[in-house]
Amino acid sequence: MTVYIDPPTWPGHGRMWSHLVSDVSFEELHAFAASVGCPRRAFERDHYDVPAERYADAVRAGAVEIGSKELVRRLTGAGLRRPKGRAV
Repeated sequence: MTVYIDPPTWPGHGRMWSHLVSDVSFEELHAFAASVGCPRRAFERDHYDVPAERYADAVRAGAVEIGSKELVRRLTGAGLRRPKGRAV
């Protein structure tokens, strides 16, 4: 199981955020996210939004740190990318 996380560089709601993705399946992603305490409401189309203060927890649990562009490349390569504005 490999789950990836990018740095918390995305601003929103007064915080900085990371994105947590899987390059295998959404089932893998949901299981990992649940194991580190991410609520299901943090799932958006193809990733979980993770606040900066939870970043280290995800990495300690096994999420692999990669850059944002590489994260999108792996998600797209796995066929799991769901861009905004497109039907799922």
